[in-house]
Amino acid sequence: MYNMLKHAHSGLRWLLLAALLYAIIKGFQSWRNGKAFNKPSALIGLILTHVQLVIGLLLYFVYSPLVSYGEGFMKDTITRFYTVEHLVTMLLAIILITIGYSRGKRKADATAAGKAVFVFYLIGLVLILLGIPWPFRGLGAGWF
Repeated sequence: MYNMLKHAHSGLRWLLLAALLYAIIKGFQSWRNGKAFNKPSALIGLILTHVQLVIGLLLYFVYSPLVSYGEGFMKDTITRFYTVEHLVTMLLAIILITIGYSRGKRKADATAAGKAVFVFYLIGLVLILLGIPWPFRGLGAGWF
């Protein structure tokens, strides 16, 4: 079960990154050009973000051998990353994306809605990119 969830979590990140990038572009266009705000693009990004959250929490609390609160876990780079850094960074990103969607949904003006989604989704995307265990970081993760 661990391998299946880990591969789903790793593979789904590519869809999530694409969806967030698309929502950010649409939010920017709406903000700058006054185009109608594309709520489905922001909603898809929000849904994929929350699906990732559910899979990630299953991995974190139930299945992952990389999460440990044993003695000295903060000294081991890989254990510290998966136990603390990845979780905190991703939770902050998900909170910001959720706030951005909620604010964008409530705005009657397309410009204000686009700005809210653009700003919050962009900050969330940056945090996600910082929190992903990319292969070049030496954290034992691959591209998928």
